[in-house]
Amino acid sequence: MKVKYELLKNDTKTSSRYGLLHTNYGTFETPMFMPVGTLATVKTLSPEEVKEIGSGVILSNTYHLWLRPGEDIVNKAGGLHKFMNYDGPILTDSGGFQVFSLAKKKDITEEGVHFKSHIDGKSLFLTPEKSIEIQNKLDSDIAMSFDECIPYPADYEYAKESTLRTLRWAKRGKDVFNNDNQSLFGIVQGGEYEDLRHLSAIETVKMDFDGYSIGGTSVGEDKVTMYKMIDYAIKYLPKDKPRYLMGVGEPIDIIEGVIRGVDMFDCVLPTRIARHGNAFTRYGKINIRNAKYKEDFTPIDNCDCYTCKHYTKAYIRHLIVSNESFGQRLLSIHNIRFLTKLTEDLREAIKNDNILEYRDNFIKNYRGEHENTK
Repeated sequence: MKVKYELLKNDTKTSSRYGLLHTNYGTFETPMFMPVGTLATVKTLSPEEVKEIGSGVILSNTYHLWLRPGEDIVNKAGGLHKFMNYDGPILTDSGGFQVFSLAKKKDITEEGVHFKSHIDGKSLFLTPEKSIEIQNKLDSDIAMSFDECIPYPADYEYAKESTLRTLRWAKRGKDVFNNDNQSLFGIVQGGEYEDLRHLSAIETVKMDFDGYSIGGTSVGEDKVTMYKMIDYAIKYLPKDKPRYLMGVGEPIDIIEGVIRGVDMFDCVLPTRIARHGNAFTRYGKINIRNAKYKEDFTPIDNCDCYTCKHYTKAYIRHLIVSNESFGQRLLSIHNIRFLTKLTEDLREAIKNDNILEYRDNFIKNYRGEHENTK
């Protein structure tokens, strides 16, 4: 089955929208936040805990699973769902971001990308066809087109060349795509340039993908530029298909993305900052290592998650400074729940036509007592 998007309501004052994503594993409300399970696991959490938090779709990483254990082993296990025991929808990315982070410009060719394994330095070659072949074998519910994530800043000529190549790669990937139970999303690139975002969006939509992603944001640009990148692309995406903003997990960025019409978000941020002792709260991020929490016997936040129901800042601080993995688990549970709850609240705000008021109140609180997380 291909994923289907059902639009239920538009906010009257913004482009935000409330809808349903119909998948092989049930129907889920949007906007939604999708936790990242890079190596077929959301770090430190079980699949049951991920579902208890309220997550629907989760992500796994094509590049990492290609290297280990290998797509053929996952395929022999019965696909990614059985391999990792997750009976919910899974999205796999294409490996394009690893190209961005691991390859040099000279190694990106028309045919594909040459780069070194981050594990053992072995030479690798990834093409649009290979990325799709791997994802077909992983048998995720949503596969992503292979793209080049344009760095920021990038000059116009490079951005144009890269954008056109990503379009050619998208067609090559779509031509070999072969999994009736899987949906394929196209990715809009274009850097910071309005005409390139327009071109990329229009031409990607012509290929008639099952959904569309906005890529190339959160790569070092300022917030104003980031929001412009979304604006430049999203108005050309069809209203009857899901829209996914890749790699964005800061709470205010999620809100701004929803206001612009985005349905789906993912990011490693909630588990990554948890491993460094940081937690999301209504009043900004806090660093639980801070000495002021040593005798703070209150929860992290006014939150309905397992962590906040059962444990205090003082105890979690003790675990983190003692390098106990249970502390990382508790913060990961809280941080993922914070973002899933945020999208739940945004859905209610859309239903009630007050998302701008919600944004203003959230930002006022979140920035009011913001604490350095370093």
